[in-house]
Amino acid sequence: MKKLINDPENVLADSLVGVAAAHPELRIDHVNRIIYRGTPTKAGKVAVISGGGAGHEPLHGGFVGFGMLDAAIAGEVFTSPTPDQVQEATKVADSGAGVLHIVKNYTGDVMNFEMAAELADAESGVTVETVVVNDDVAVEDSTWTAGRRGVGITVLLEKIVGAAAEEGRDLAAVGELARKVNASGRSMGMALTSCTVPAAGKPTFDIPDDMMEMGVGIHGEPGRHRVPVAPASEIARQLVEPILHDFDFTGSPAIVMLNGMGGSPLIELYLMYGEVAKILEKAGITVARSLVGNYITSLDMAGCSVTLLKADDDLLKLWDAPVNTAGLRWGV
Repeated sequence: MKKLINDPENVLADSLVGVAAAHPELRIDHVNRIIYRGTPTKAGKVAVISGGGAGHEPLHGGFVGFGMLDAAIAGEVFTSPTPDQVQEATKVADSGAGVLHIVKNYTGDVMNFEMAAELADAESGVTVETVVVNDDVAVEDSTWTAGRRGVGITVLLEKIVGAAAEEGRDLAAVGELARKVNASGRSMGMALTSCTVPAAGKPTFDIPDDMMEMGVGIHGEPGRHRVPVAPASEIARQLVEPILHDFDFTGSPAIVMLNGMGGSPLIELYLMYGEVAKILEKAGITVARSLVGNYITSLDMAGCSVTLLKADDDLLKLWDAPVNTAGLRWGV
């Protein structure tokens, strides 16, 4: 294992020190491993928070800032944050208008965020709404989930819901919007290589040089099937067709994200997006907005995922609204 680390057991703590040094506009709680906006949530604004295991950067900490999250909680690599961590972030971020929890559908995350919401209500009187993201069409149940995994739509949801909260929409409206986005989005990913968790020191799974994993999870969980490596055009087809089979994206504009898993260069990601765009055009789907790059990763895994969101005028307006975070920035 060759990585830019000190002690494999301290990767998260050391990384947060670097985040604090690089982004003085953020405030880092190193004890609870929470990233906050440097300026607290303004009074009367719904606070939007999310979190999960580290290793998916820039998700979630890279999306803390104006127009997106108010706080992000980091667990150890691929490990859910604890209820105490989530409760602390919920209590601190609340400005009196309530808090929205955005939770990817993994058993530990769902359980710990649910416990934290109950504790925040009982001990601090904070009202919490929760949306569980479950957009992965690859498998119905996986290693760490009951039901579909929460993956790429998390990024789009945090952007859109963050903009709505910034506008001043109330908690009920923000929660309803979050559920609408989740219901209207689908994703699927693939891997050319495994990822290597620093504490493990070896690849999560073995995959021959001439094979690829279709439908892989963001923690290296198995996908639908392992198949021979193919040209980008064929990989795009195998990713997009299950998405289009699962949900009707015609008749409305779509927001499309071609996301890297952490180990594939942008030249390959843009090449892949070109292939995806051809398939969507042939299917009669109008792409209104696109995003290409590493936004929800799996450490050093080579591969990519495709996310589609069926949009409308309101969602596009919220997508275009200004955002200023380490991982996403425009209009400011």
